[in-house]
Amino acid sequence: MKHFAQLIKALDSSNKTSVKVDALTEYFLTAGDSDKVWTIALLSHRRPPRPVNTTLLRLWANELAGIPLWLFEESYHIVGDLAETIALVIPTTKEHTEKTLTEFLREIIALKKKTDDEKRAYLHENWLALNYYERFVFTKLITGSFRIGVSQKLMTRALSKAENIDEDLLAFRLMGDWNPDKITFDELIRAETNEDSLSRPYPFYLAYQIENTISDLGNPAEWSGEHKWDGIRSQTIVRNGQLYVWSRGEELVTDKYPEFSALIGVIPDGTVIDGEILPMVEGKIGTFNDLQTRIGRKTISAAVLKNTPVIIKAYDLLEWNGEDIREKAFEERRDLLENLLESVKDKSLPLHLSERFSFESWDKFTTERERSRELGSEGLMLKRKSSPYQVGRKKGDWWKWKVDPLSIDAVLTYAMRGHGRRSNLFTDYTFALWQQNADGSRELVTFAKAYSGLTDAEFRMVDDYIKKNTVEKFGPVRSVVPKLVFEIGFEGISFSKRHKSGIATRFPRILRWRTDKNIEEANSIEDLKALIS
Repeated sequence: MKHFAQLIKALDSSNKTSVKVDALTEYFLTAGDSDKVWTIALLSHRRPPRPVNTTLLRLWANELAGIPLWLFEESYHIVGDLAETIALVIPTTKEHTEKTLTEFLREIIALKKKTDDEKRAYLHENWLALNYYERFVFTKLITGSFRIGVSQKLMTRALSKAENIDEDLLAFRLMGDWNPDKITFDELIRAETNEDSLSRPYPFYLAYQIENTISDLGNPAEWSGEHKWDGIRSQTIVRNGQLYVWSRGEELVTDKYPEFSALIGVIPDGTVIDGEILPMVEGKIGTFNDLQTRIGRKTISAAVLKNTPVIIKAYDLLEWNGEDIREKAFEERRDLLENLLESVKDKSLPLHLSERFSFESWDKFTTERERSRELGSEGLMLKRKSSPYQVGRKKGDWWKWKVDPLSIDAVLTYAMRGHGRRSNLFTDYTFALWQQNADGSRELVTFAKAYSGLTDAEFRMVDDYIKKNTVEKFGPVRSVVPKLVFEIGFEGISFSKRHKSGIATRFPRILRWRTDKNIEEANSIEDLKALIS
């Protein structure tokens, strides 16, 4: 654990990519093999389930620290992170432990089935045997919310340097369903064949948002366009008579979409399709809010299948006849994909082709982009016709050109402290819009939360207002005198029975502080509903 905690401290102490890569490389050169496997798992979001709820963690840590509970809670609100608060309030002793990261994680996994008394004793023993930073990392692992400012791409780069293995090959080997407690480092990283993993997807190729004007991309004839759909990016794999569906988050979701089993026997073996899982409601592409009725369910009932059917909108072909064709030009891969779907006789299958288009001028691409909201898309994807299918987010060949966000002017009504460097400021905000009541009165109704979009100076000014104009406190949340108006932007909007406002917004964020407006000029719920096309 000492070695891993030192790594996390080094990663957390710098924003420089080179420093992070060097620290990871050194770790992979010196750590034990089982610890390296667990580190790879943790940095690629494979975390053990949380064995203790946060309420018990707070009580037991407070008990060990020997301070009043109110003081612990106030410290937590100031620090903004539970693991860091616990690491700070529990006194450091002369005790120590030589247990490895692997040993700790196996104990944490086993802890889930223990009694509360056993969990309490285990935590007290280990909190006292660790120094501050080790205790912080250990508690992060216990909470199940272990996150550090390192992307999987950076981790793969360091692993490549340490093992002298190509980054793209490593990215492929790390995809799929593997258990860090059952696989060895040699099997995961150094094995030259992966034939035992029929289900393994390819690393996804991701696009950057266009930064400048569209004409900067050069000759429009070299580009292919498609609409960008708001669903779940996926890979659909058919190998050896079996179907596997993976989300971009590397989650195997085959059982969540049983309707896709109809593709077995129709799509030939040795096929991998890159696409988007989308709701298809009454013959039209639905919203992400529709799709959320399918996400996270343990079982998919007949009613859910009937009410929210889904399709795969196919973008690209990555494997054909068992051959990896990612190095072929996009245009060649698309021709193969289109021929495949054309050959499918049953047109009722939940597999639809994403229409592509080419134009001789950027004006025509712009006109097509302006149709996005009408069609229910987020904008366009632009792909160079000659481009291979690369690994991760790369600039140059694939770009997303999203439509400008929808926006509305709303009133700040609640606030909560931020996290990390903003843990001493109120930066997480709740916003409301006016609603007209039957008796003619108006009230502010909550519709969205946002925590990004202001400058540091603006956040400090709003924080000062919140502290001076608090109406009530609800734990870490404060209600404030409604006075400040902000323009809130969002990507999508739909009706929702789960929200008090009756509306769900997608990716809300602050566009600007409307210091020129008073709350009477803020928009209404009806204005928001009018944005739904």
